[in-house]
Amino acid sequence: MKNLKWIMIIGTIFMITACSKEDDVAPDFEEKNLAPLSIEFDNIVGDRTFSINNTGSLYTNSNGEKFSISMLQYFISNIKVSTADGITYTVNQDSSYFLINGADRASRFTRVRVPEGDYTKLTFTLGVDSLRSTMPVDKRTGVLDPALGGGGHDGGGMYWGWNSGYIFFKFEGNSSVISNDTSGDPTGKKQFKYHIGGFGGYSAPTINNIKTITVDLTNAGIARVRKDRQSNIHLFVDIMKVFDGTNRISIARNPNVMFSEFSVNIAANLTEMFKHDHTEN
Repeated sequence: MKNLKWIMIIGTIFMITACSKEDDVAPDFEEKNLAPLSIEFDNIVGDRTFSINNTGSLYTNSNGEKFSISMLQYFISNIKVSTADGITYTVNQDSSYFLINGADRASRFTRVRVPEGDYTKLTFTLGVDSLRSTMPVDKRTGVLDPALGGGGHDGGGMYWGWNSGYIFFKFEGNSSVISNDTSGDPTGKKQFKYHIGGFGGYSAPTINNIKTITVDLTNAGIARVRKDRQSNIHLFVDIMKVFDGTNRISIARNPNVMFSEFSVNIAANLTEMFKHDHTEN
């Protein structure tokens, strides 16, 4: 009986050790060991659901300005994941550019492949890095095609033809607080337009609104990436932070912000939009 007791104890220790090893997988960077991971960019507006053309139920910012949303698009790129031990894997750059479109719910998922492992930190860029922005056009395909969405920013695209640069974050809507003169919207449509971009310039320094976002996953669930399932990191993206971030933005005073020094204030607010809600493993 004593021998049987020791055999049972040793067997239990072996099982615990085996399970522990299975649950805690160290990343293996070989291509054959890559596994699926998705990051979900779930748009919200404060404590409300995000909606395009929400004219029947307007949103209200901290300035008391009511508004509806007609367009939301932004670039996510250069995705990285890190373990608790500080091991970082950078997704192949050619597979790491995504355009989130508020009018297309399916676009909220960015799907990549990373080594099997347990990841406690997620890092990504809001915008398009300067290296890719200055590459020949034939190297900028898919969502980075300057002709996508009608080409220039007036046609619904995400590219400034006159400035040869990407619009990182495009947010448009309507608000009754906008005046009908040249300081507001002379068309009388009461539209606001925030087109935020600028990668630092080609040959001379310009505005640089590229933002790197780092999200700690330890509080709401780390990503346990395995080949036999797809982990999903669910982020809420609070668009109200455009107005109600560190910099308080008034629609009435700033109805149109594009390639100007003031855009830096909105770009700073954009870094506050992303909050980790949970991870599905």
